[in-house]
Amino acid sequence: MPVTVEIPKEKYGGTVREITIGATKDQGGTRAKTITVGGDAALPFMHFEGAIPHPPAIAIEVQDRKPGDWSPVLMDVWNDVADDPAKWAQAAEAAGADVILLKLNATLADGSPNTAANAKKVTRDVLNATGLPLIVFGPGQAELDNELLVPVAEEAKGEKIVLGVAEDKNYRTIVAAAMANDHVVNSRTPMDVNLAKQLVILIHDMGLPLERVLMDPTTGALGYGIEYGYSVMERLRLAALQGDGMTQQPMLVTPGEEAWRVKESKVGTDVPAMWGDWKERAIHWETLTAAALVETGANILVLRHPEAVKRVKEMIVKLMAK
Repeated sequence: MPVTVEIPKEKYGGTVREITIGATKDQGGTRAKTITVGGDAALPFMHFEGAIPHPPAIAIEVQDRKPGDWSPVLMDVWNDVADDPAKWAQAAEAAGADVILLKLNATLADGSPNTAANAKKVTRDVLNATGLPLIVFGPGQAELDNELLVPVAEEAKGEKIVLGVAEDKNYRTIVAAAMANDHVVNSRTPMDVNLAKQLVILIHDMGLPLERVLMDPTTGALGYGIEYGYSVMERLRLAALQGDGMTQQPMLVTPGEEAWRVKESKVGTDVPAMWGDWKERAIHWETLTAAALVETGANILVLRHPEAVKRVKEMIVKLMAK
């Protein structure tokens, strides 16, 4: 006789907030499209338990000058455009990016300190070169981030870009710039559930709506602490679905940066022969790092290699198919 098996389903009372990046002409900006992330009412891709309305978005990182510390495997792909952020952004769009992430360096190509004027110019050039939504990250030094991101926020007023990274040392200045110019903020903390929640509370207390705050819990690369990062993101997502309003932010992570800084991706000489082909190994490292984070609830993933972008996007399409 046929046996009917009932699949148990979890019921959640919470939902991840929806956040839209970018603004079209009708919305006061110049973007050709916007990207909305979040809205999840179930754990990643558990479509039978709740709505997963938006697939994770893929951002490709471009920099305001040619990187001096990127792997040759990466530079083989971007070398022809790496001297021109506008052309690099166009190439990233052609490679399948949903969003462009512009990373500002601490110094210019000649070694002199980066300036507000340069940050504004590069931001404008990239906005003019592509119609995709934009994320702009500073160099990662609190004072310099403030010096560069405030003028960037003013230059991009109306475009609803993401400003980052807002950390405990500098979030006040970045949040104020976002509030004054109608942007979104990327809230970054070390891998810790309570710290992630606390910074969101502090940002919201300044008056920035939660619909304009992305949560960046940071991550490690495959083999370099990703298990702990995965666990933190999983706990954040479970808390959000269980109704904790200050953990219900879409999550942004940077698997590209993390994966390409480790030896297995960055170095091709003086390594064991059993490691195999350098290029394929490096691309695998980024792809698998990103794939794990897709499964734990990442809503925006920042990648670097076009082949990794292609593979991760193919994975997402299959996971989104009900």
